[in-house]
Amino acid sequence: MGLYDNHILPKLVNIACSQKPAMKQRAKVVPLAEGNVVEIGIGSGLNLPFYTSGKVKKVWGLDPSSRMWAMVDGKAGSVGFDLEFIEASASDIPLDPQIADTVLVTYTLCTIPEITHALAEMSRVLKPGGRLIFCEHGAAPDDNVRRWQDRINPVWRKIGGGCNLNRPIPELLEQAGFTISNLETMYIPGWRPASFNYWGTATAG
Repeated sequence: MGLYDNHILPKLVNIACSQKPAMKQRAKVVPLAEGNVVEIGIGSGLNLPFYTSGKVKKVWGLDPSSRMWAMVDGKAGSVGFDLEFIEASASDIPLDPQIADTVLVTYTLCTIPEITHALAEMSRVLKPGGRLIFCEHGAAPDDNVRRWQDRINPVWRKIGGGCNLNRPIPELLEQAGFTISNLETMYIPGWRPASFNYWGTATAG
């Protein structure tokens, strides 16, 4: 799995996450970020073009894969704010408490192994009154689609870099102590088991 994980999977993830429907979703949520931002799972920097530079002071881009960050190419040089890449897991964010006005997470909660710890860390780094902005795929509301998600998920997780098709995103956020202030859902174009999206904002504690 070394060749696959290190060379093939990062390219496949980048291709999948940069499809037009997903990019349209990013365009809805990323401009909401403001102040000092911790982006969880910055990957190849697909969100960078959607930040509003006048609203954002700094972005700490967190990702466990430096190979994904290597794909950023010229996107990092064109942003109008301070950008710092941190190679680390979301379950152990190496930043001070209450440092962020915004935590941004897009198409990442599906892959984090220790999701409870990661959400606690996101809450820890948010300032009082700060917002978590999220856009994720997850458990579908339709029974027939959900059954397929549950059946496929064990194999999908192995070949998809730990991606889970069936995580109940709102429930996970609420269990971690977040209060969801805005939530929208829909199927975006694409393979139905992976296309039900949740997006919105939440506050900690």
